[in-house]
Amino acid sequence: MLDKPARVMIDAPALDGGMKKPNLLTVEQAKDMSVADMTTLFKDHLNPGQLHFMKLLGFNKIKIETAEGMYYVDQNGRKILDLFGGFGSLALGHNHQRLIAARKQFQDENRHEIGIAFMSQYAAALAKNLAEIAPGDLDMVFLGSSGSEAMEAAIKLAERVAGPKRPGVVYAENSFHGKTRGVLSITDGPLYRGEFKLLENNVKVPFGDIDAIRRAFETDPTIGVLVLETIQGGGGINIAPPEFWQEVRTLCNKHGVIWVADEVQCGVGRSGRFFAFEYANVVPDITAVAKSLGGGKTAMAAMIARRDIYMKAYGTPKTAMIHAHATFGGIGEACITAIETLNVLYDEDLIENAAVQGDYLLERLNALKAKYPKIIKDVRGQGLMVGLEFQDFSQTLPLVLRPVVALLDDKLKGSLSGFIGALLLRDYDTLVAFTEYNRNVIRLLPPLICERQHVDQLCDALDDLLGRGIVRIVKDFVGSQLS
Repeated sequence: MLDKPARVMIDAPALDGGMKKPNLLTVEQAKDMSVADMTTLFKDHLNPGQLHFMKLLGFNKIKIETAEGMYYVDQNGRKILDLFGGFGSLALGHNHQRLIAARKQFQDENRHEIGIAFMSQYAAALAKNLAEIAPGDLDMVFLGSSGSEAMEAAIKLAERVAGPKRPGVVYAENSFHGKTRGVLSITDGPLYRGEFKLLENNVKVPFGDIDAIRRAFETDPTIGVLVLETIQGGGGINIAPPEFWQEVRTLCNKHGVIWVADEVQCGVGRSGRFFAFEYANVVPDITAVAKSLGGGKTAMAAMIARRDIYMKAYGTPKTAMIHAHATFGGIGEACITAIETLNVLYDEDLIENAAVQGDYLLERLNALKAKYPKIIKDVRGQGLMVGLEFQDFSQTLPLVLRPVVALLDDKLKGSLSGFIGALLLRDYDTLVAFTEYNRNVIRLLPPLICERQHVDQLCDALDDLLGRGIVRIVKDFVGSQLS
């Protein structure tokens, strides 16, 4: 067991006049840490409550040693197929060699990182590339480190352009836009909202309900901004038809409302197009991307806006610094990683691959739905952003038991998806994700390098697992806890 680091006052000098070094762990000690020591430090210094859920799923027994392509490798040399994908952050898979080479060359040549005092050629090149990719007149870029940061920039920009007389923001039920205070105000999750004092003047509508948006615009003249995920991730992989987005564009034009499209999770090719809104042949006023933009090797995010909108808000010397890049916005190595990521996406045809493999994944999952209708309720998604929704627990049981168990369905939500996710990892070396709001949904966000064989591995495993039947699935899960 690791010795607990001694607490040292920062102003307490050592006897020799130098500053006494605390009992710090080294990089090598971190690398060699045992699962037991990891658990202790996670509980003591990170998130003891989260550890409870990791134990339920069996995730606490695993130490990842290496990762490459579609796979993690644990302390026992076991290869784990990664369909979790870092919540959509791993478009190129783990440790893509082109990214490693680009980053190594950047480091070896001692290039500059912090681009604040001087212009950064790397930030400028990345912004140009994003403008080149984005459709329509989306061509002004703000660079940051996280989806929350990019979305904060987006809603601040939209608010300035809408003006002080139109501060209202329309957002969707089951939305997730981030955990920082501004975007938390339009994130529809009681768990995340807690008891924080949030921003006001927000109007919530059902996702995909164009009539509700129309009524909001027509009845409240203070509404100036509409914020929607193009594909809802945390809500359970919810999509809307192209006609909805076309009507959104029409309504926003008619009422002078700024439309912000949140593509933090579904963007950068995941849907089978670089931006998911491209399926509807429409262009928002502002969009945001993150997650996969960093290629799984760095934290990188971007807001992209129409030039006329950006210039109205920040286009003069007097207003230019109101929301300028933060210290690490556009940091050199992160920018060149994102530049290389975008080039790899197109050089390796990964956006098209996401569309092709996504269609095959939906086809195979729908076949399983037809085979196990009492277990699988729905399959939905676009490209390699797919949700597999299970029935409420009562619906999986014999008719005679359903009325009694149905009374517990709300408390049992997420249990079946959790059982199946845990057993997929334990018995089939396959890692999947879950969703924040609809807990009956398993979320599949594999790297865009995913191939047919990886889809088959998942679906064959699901077929074998569901074929055990609910009673055995529950018994096997309970057995895994006892062991």
